[in-house]
Amino acid sequence: MSGQSAYRRVTQWMVFSRQWYLYDAKWQDVFDSAELIGRHLHGRHKPIYDPEQDCGDHVVVINARHVAMPADEWRYRHYYHHTHYAGGRHWATAHELHLKDPTLVLYKAIYKAVGNVKLKRQELIARLHLYADDKVPQHIMRNVSDQIRQLRTVDKPIQQYTKQQIKDFPKIFDYPEDYAIK
Repeated sequence: MSGQSAYRRVTQWMVFSRQWYLYDAKWQDVFDSAELIGRHLHGRHKPIYDPEQDCGDHVVVINARHVAMPADEWRYRHYYHHTHYAGGRHWATAHELHLKDPTLVLYKAIYKAVGNVKLKRQELIARLHLYADDKVPQHIMRNVSDQIRQLRTVDKPIQQYTKQQIKDFPKIFDYPEDYAIK
């Protein structure tokens, strides 16, 4: 009785406590990543999710500088900002915004994906920790207990393969020695 009930208590504690997740945004689509991160901030990935309760988790996002956007979104997506002063309206492309602050494009996508359900957006965004690179303060990394799987696999660049691995890679056909490209 004591072993099973202790296990159930720990399981219940794990479900109801706020977990800290790590997400690597390197080469990931901004908008798909925002939906996934928003799901964890809300707590919709938990079996106990209830829209009336706040059961979301913390998400630490690294490599926000290296996010990807589909097609020509870097050039054609514009973001609006107003300083609340006269003539303070400003539109910036995603590329300009990304050069100014590498975490802003992903932040704005997550901010939109989270929505403003029951006016809790600020509470949810407060549990989001964005970093441009993989340098995260130690006091934050100590809290991380799990990882969110990337949506798309990141392949190694060709420079990271050894010559032997490249030679052993299966080929469909070999070009003849006297083959010339015109």
